[in-house]
Amino acid sequence: MKREIPGRVVHGGTILSHLRRYGRPILDFSANLNPFPPEIPWDPDPSSLASYPDDRYETLREVIGRTFHRPPEEIAVGNGSMEIIRIFCQAALCDGDSFHVEHPTFGEYELSARLAGASPVEEPARARVRFICNPNNPTGTLRSGDELRSILRHVASGSGILFLDEAFIELSDPRQSLVTGRDPALFILRSLTKAFAVPGLRFGYGFGDPSLIARMEVLRPPWSVNTFAEEFAILAFRNYHHLEESRRKIRVEHEWLEEKIRDLGLTALPSSANFLLVTLDEPASELAERLLVKGVLIRDCTSFGLPDSIRIAVRRREENQQLTEALAACLP
Repeated sequence: MKREIPGRVVHGGTILSHLRRYGRPILDFSANLNPFPPEIPWDPDPSSLASYPDDRYETLREVIGRTFHRPPEEIAVGNGSMEIIRIFCQAALCDGDSFHVEHPTFGEYELSARLAGASPVEEPARARVRFICNPNNPTGTLRSGDELRSILRHVASGSGILFLDEAFIELSDPRQSLVTGRDPALFILRSLTKAFAVPGLRFGYGFGDPSLIARMEVLRPPWSVNTFAEEFAILAFRNYHHLEESRRKIRVEHEWLEEKIRDLGLTALPSSANFLLVTLDEPASELAERLLVKGVLIRDCTSFGLPDSIRIAVRRREENQQLTEALAACLP
């Protein structure tokens, strides 16, 4: 009997379709990208496309390893974090296994686990894999490193695996990361998309036990990281330290935008990430449509199970001002 395939997860990243629809510039507050990314001295050479990438990605994994003080055999790479999530679930879960996801959060964990044949459970202690996003998307809630290490001990004692998605931690508080912790029960997901504002490049990576990474490498399609993505990633990790300046600037804009949201009479959930979850007195879809007419795209959080909430990214000051002006004009 064929396994039933669940429906696709609803994502953001719809700016191109809206540009085609409206035919004019649109400010994208739906994608949580670094508004102050480090400048990367990248000058892609088209002649490099004449050869296949190194499917073992030895140089790339060595550069990542030096950045995070991890050996290459503990590092997975892939075509965006989505591919890493899918192959992790295929490697770590089987038919009849169970997983635990806290809601609201990124929908791909549950979909990928179900595609691997696993079923959700309410009790984390019963799960083969426990998924945690830190900071969480869409709430921006950040767990401390101490809390996560405590969770990890419980997961390990039950022979489970903690899948820790740290896609936003580089723009939040890297001190709470577990990336330097090496435990067979821990897998950490990272991405260049948010920190370096390159969603079109598609590059994800992760850290885990060598035996798990080896299984994931078998499942990963060959040459899944293209040559240009590999070249950019190597340069990005060599400039990784510049993200400290990004975090400093984001903190300033985060505080300014949160205050302006409160001045409009709206409630923003306390967030440690580069975005805010805002609660409305009306359906999010209705406000989102009115904002689009004014040239502003925000994330309607209905797909997260929050039909009266929107998520807005922190951008540069002049852009944040345009957002607050549009909100003031569109609120009932």
